[in-house]
Amino acid sequence: MIEKHTMNISVASRLAHTGEYYFSRKLRELAALNAAGANIISLGIGSPDLPPHASVVAALAASAALPTAHGYQSYQGTPALRGAMAEFYQRHYGVALDPATEILPLLGSKEGLMHIAMTFLEAGDAVLIPNPGYPTYRAVAEICGAKVREYDLTAANGWLPDLAALAATDLSRVKLMLVNYPHMPTGTAADLPFLTRLVAFAQAHGILLVHDNPYGFILNETPPVSLLAVPGAREVAIELNSLSKSHNLAGWRVGLLAGRADVIANVLRFKSNMDSGMFLPVQQAAVAALALGADWFAELNATYRARRELVLELLRALGCDPAPGQTGLFVWAAVPTGFADGYALSDAVLAEARVFITPGGIFGSNGLGYVRASLCQPEALLREALARVNEIRKHVMLSGAEASRVQQ
Repeated sequence: MIEKHTMNISVASRLAHTGEYYFSRKLRELAALNAAGANIISLGIGSPDLPPHASVVAALAASAALPTAHGYQSYQGTPALRGAMAEFYQRHYGVALDPATEILPLLGSKEGLMHIAMTFLEAGDAVLIPNPGYPTYRAVAEICGAKVREYDLTAANGWLPDLAALAATDLSRVKLMLVNYPHMPTGTAADLPFLTRLVAFAQAHGILLVHDNPYGFILNETPPVSLLAVPGAREVAIELNSLSKSHNLAGWRVGLLAGRADVIANVLRFKSNMDSGMFLPVQQAAVAALALGADWFAELNATYRARRELVLELLRALGCDPAPGQTGLFVWAAVPTGFADGYALSDAVLAEARVFITPGGIFGSNGLGYVRASLCQPEALLREALARVNEIRKHVMLSGAEASRVQQ
């Protein structure tokens, strides 16, 4: 008789500080509520509900019908895709890139963040990440064993980092600085003068800037900007970009990394061990998407502009204060004084109105007093969410004020 032993496999220490991604847990919770009949309207995650352009879907279908389209692909993507990405950067940003050496297609820019971190970070290195900022920035740094150093973004400073204050600190161990403009979650855009100062800061301290740039084409009243357009940026910066938001291809996983050839080559060393290339029909469809002109973005933004008005009305009905001039797929708003933080307001609205809005605290401590609402729902559902909030807002506001008094 074979003796059985209880299997006890410990989790790797690299995950000691990394929990499950917030939206992974929250979407599971919302799905359970919906299964029980709650009919939640989610204004949480920024997953575009609109379809890609018809020409993009047609390109995918035509390629997928070919018997030769289903094998492994190049780790660097097809020359056609890299060429389309280079042409896109030239046309929209005025940035000239060598498609053979300065562009690396990715299975989404989230994948790229991990590839960059694994390529350049190790124990003892430090990484500057924004607070508030995309939670994945912290996760990839911690998984690689690097020390996370937050830099504060606040409304008082226009949600831009205080570079002079950072320069006065010990930056000797800092290898990377993650930046993201237009910024998520606050919707803040950065102009060329600020980006120029950012490049100078990186040059002075020998830091590699990693600019995450997926939101430049959504509700941006000024032409989109690439950090690589700044003189000298190519020496100290690389840029991630994505078709998820700008072309409604979130589930297709199409992104890119652009910048210095030697940096790209080193990232490829890691990436080539992690995947076997992007599905060819997706690459050919992405070529079609990248060729779309101004009409595509105008139509997309007209839809989001109408939705934003409804989301602004909903947040103001809850007593929130949205900052003006925001870009991107979300609205960021300060919570009313009756609530301890965005978590308290989010929980109350979910319980009372069956509407989910994201608590700003998931993006860092500087987001605790805020909530974020997505524009990725049809107008009909946004109107329904607004109606629900208007029905319960007095009760929610009173309960928030009562909770605040109890805490005091």
